[in-house]
Amino acid sequence: MIQATDTIRRPGGVPGVGRVLVVIPTYNEADNVAAIVARVRRAAPAVEILIADDNSPDGTGAIADDLAGADAHVQVLHREGKQGLGAAYLAGFGWARERGYHAVVEMDADGSHAPEDLPALLEAARDADVVIGSRWTRGAQLVNWPLRRLLLSRCGNLYARLALGMPVSDATGGYRVYKVSALDAIDLESVCSQGYSFQVELSRLAHRAGVRIVEVPITFAERERGDSKMSPRIVAEALWRITTWGVQDRRQALRRSLNGTPTGQVRWP
Repeated sequence: MIQATDTIRRPGGVPGVGRVLVVIPTYNEADNVAAIVARVRRAAPAVEILIADDNSPDGTGAIADDLAGADAHVQVLHREGKQGLGAAYLAGFGWARERGYHAVVEMDADGSHAPEDLPALLEAARDADVVIGSRWTRGAQLVNWPLRRLLLSRCGNLYARLALGMPVSDATGGYRVYKVSALDAIDLESVCSQGYSFQVELSRLAHRAGVRIVEVPITFAERERGDSKMSPRIVAEALWRITTWGVQDRRQALRRSLNGTPTGQVRWP
């Protein structure tokens, strides 16, 4: 059974955005979860935090419960097992929608997403539906990232941009703000991917839905503690899915062209 701690919510939120929920998925992040929560609380005191733990065997869930017990801004969603990043975020989106939040933030637990960048992302969300914290926009900084990971991200994003026709520099980036109204416009029921490709799929769906997307440069640091969840299987899944989506999109565009159906216009800043 999925268990959750849920304290009484109070009014307020981020000016111009509303009530904001930061969703932090965890699996074996006992060394990191307390530190990342503390940094979020300092950087953006008005937001609330949901730790979505996939029954971590290292005790992350118990640490999360202690954090929630000490701070009414922190909540915990205990999930049955390791179901993947995408499933954790989808659960967080549902949690936010059910409880009347206006925006949801995706953030990694390992410290690679600097909470100190969150105010800039939330400021951009005042006028945008989706804000992507980008590693490949002018002004971004990469800290202690190994060359192999750097090349993988750079090439993967270039391939996604070309294959899917999306003017997004960092389609794989996982530091994001989604307005709940934008999530309502996206067909979340169709989402089928996890991990590396989950962020690409949501980028594609947001692009197809015509919501306003902006990118904000961030500082991205390699994790210092714990093990990365990246694997060759995750990368292979992403490449296969991006290729499949690209073929599907081109076939649909061709059919619309042959039928004389307008392809629509996506608004970009």
